[in-house]
Amino acid sequence: EVQLVESGGGLVQAGESLTLSCTASGFSFDGYVIAWFRQAPGKEREGVSWFSRSDRSTYYADSVKGRFTISGDDVKNTVYLYMHSLKPEDTAVYFCAAGRDSGVRPLRYFGGIRSWGKGTLVTVSS
Repeated sequence: EVQLVESGGGLVQAGESLTLSCTASGFSFDGYVIAWFRQAPGKEREGVSWFSRSDRSTYYADSVKGRFTISGDDVKNTVYLYMHSLKPEDTAVYFCAAGRDSGVRPLRYFGGIRSWGKGTLVTVSS
């Protein structure tokens, strides 16, 4: 069974850091694009960051550029989202998603997401 499991969410104060993890089971991230999306209360889901396992390319939404970093650990089959200088507006449920890499670049145009995790809640207090 293909599964994506997120972990690392929690409650932090503004300005602090948090690291989210996305681990795949049932398949390898090799040849995949892994992305983080988030959905705040009352808002639509938005893409936050994308990572290509094949060429290690990344892409960040403007709202997190310079504060968030995405990277992968091939051995652990895990992708991390390092979040720094967190703001109250970063509060959301964060979802990990994946799909086979079609080669589309920049990654913001990748439309091949096929699997989703259940999400992990990040709350940033002011």
